[in-house]
Amino acid sequence: MLEKQAEDVVIIDLRKLTSLADYFVLATGSVDVHVKAIVDNVDRTLRTSNDPLKPLHVEGYTHLNWVLIDYGDVVVHVFRDDARKYYQLEQLWGDAPLERVTDEPPART
Repeated sequence: MLEKQAEDVVIIDLRKLTSLADYFVLATGSVDVHVKAIVDNVDRTLRTSNDPLKPLHVEGYTHLNWVLIDYGDVVVHVFRDDARKYYQLEQLWGDAPLERVTDEPPART
């Protein structure tokens, strides 16, 4: 996702809250072409990995406002900014641990 300049990438750990999925991975794209590039990169990367992974279900790819890619234990959500603000998944799952993902090196202590 970061390779395609996805914004505000977060991982929500749902393991203690629901059996729906273990993790949600959220990211934002600026426009529909950007969302498509992020989604296509996630799919291509996982399909060509050492342990290839194909999605169980993809939803929203036609409109590219909110694309959901279901990998079973991990569900990837790629939003346009306005859709992410509207649906507020981070607040909906506010009790879940959340980790922000950046390409910045970890801080040294």
